[in-house]
Amino acid sequence: MNVSVIIPTLNAGTSIGELLDRLLSQTSKPFEIILIDSSSEDDTVFIAKQKNVNIISIDRKNFNHGKTRNMAAEKANSEILVFMTQDALPYDRNMLVNLTKPLSEPKIVASYGRHIPYPDAPISESFSRNFNYPEKSFIKGFEDLKNMGIKTFFFSNSCSAVRKKEFMEAGKFPENVRANEDMIFAANLLRKGYKIAYASDAKIMHSHNYSLLSLFRRYYNIGSSLKKHKWILEHAKSEGEGLRFIRQQVIFITEKGKYYHLPYILAEVIAKYSGYRLGLLLG
Repeated sequence: MNVSVIIPTLNAGTSIGELLDRLLSQTSKPFEIILIDSSSEDDTVFIAKQKNVNIISIDRKNFNHGKTRNMAAEKANSEILVFMTQDALPYDRNMLVNLTKPLSEPKIVASYGRHIPYPDAPISESFSRNFNYPEKSFIKGFEDLKNMGIKTFFFSNSCSAVRKKEFMEAGKFPENVRANEDMIFAANLLRKGYKIAYASDAKIMHSHNYSLLSLFRRYYNIGSSLKKHKWILEHAKSEGEGLRFIRQQVIFITEKGKYYHLPYILAEVIAKYSGYRLGLLLG
């Protein structure tokens, strides 16, 4: 199956070169790589052109997480669409083949890979990656809502693969949201009776170092997006998963003896929850 890799970019800097080199050196090479660039002011486009990558340029003010990716997907020439972000790097040369392998099963139409935190990631971010991306692979469907809750719909555009035919039939990514377009898309897929695979052997290096303000804004956008798709919360509440995350995070930190991180963890919880609730309220 041919694979088109889609990467939205904005001032990715020289790191885009390493990302493209790692993709082009995969054991199963992509048929094409499409960069959809939001008018970068640095060398992003120049570097990409040296790698013979397809480039779509858009006005920065027109960027939208769903719409921008949809635009690239419509122009892709492969059976499989792989979505990545500019701050993620394939962990090894088998990432693409491991990510797309589950899609050979008829009912599995999408997959996502495992995120390994960068060595300089904060302890809270390292825990978050380990919590959301475990070592064991699994397959999930709509019937798993009872056991998995909101986590049934968890999906990531930093490393995911989708069959193009079903991507289009499911309505592509929503274009009326600020964030969580990947989760909402996954929920729509599952609602149609398809399966999604978590491929833990498809690994990328990916983590963030968010400030408290950035976390507040991020979770405001998540709340705002879910307000527009309330049917998701009718099937699965998010608060239960949030409490489980907090409990496991406290255990993780105390077991490492790094108690001095606990006050900051509390501040992160307040930033996330207040942003999320405000987003749900105001949209």
